[in-house]
Amino acid sequence: MQNVKEILVDYIENNQEKLYRVAFSYLKNEESALDVVQESIEKALKNIYQLKEKEYIKTWFYRILINECLQYIKKNKRIITCELQEIENKIEWNDNITTEGIDIYNHIQKLNEKVRTVIILRFFEDMKIEEIATITKTNVNTVKSRLYKGLKELKNLIERR
Repeated sequence: MQNVKEILVDYIENNQEKLYRVAFSYLKNEESALDVVQESIEKALKNIYQLKEKEYIKTWFYRILINECLQYIKKNKRIITCELQEIENKIEWNDNITTEGIDIYNHIQKLNEKVRTVIILRFFEDMKIEEIATITKTNVNTVKSRLYKGLKELKNLIERR
């Protein structure tokens, strides 16, 4: 039988791409996303004793990862904004590239932080509402209302375009 630390290591090894994708969706920079995932892993390993039930390892780790992403954004807000502008300036658009996916992604980034988290976890990570509620430490009805609000805001942003 595995101990909790081994279960955590297995979980991280089996979900590396998902964890990176979540971090990248917040930070929009490969190196920063990798750094934050690494910091999240270190924090989780240091605090593994706080995890009471090993069944909640997924939601527990996602909470750490999202909190680390949000802290990184607060510390580096100016740097992230400059990097995004540089990336947008380097993109060469042509008729063969569809911008719909990029537009939706950009619209999601305009949402309130809490609403954006719910949208990303629900639609990009395919999580259940109950899991999102556990990760965000909110009740299910709050997650549902944020999801509804986010979808409504996205619809308005897309229609205005």
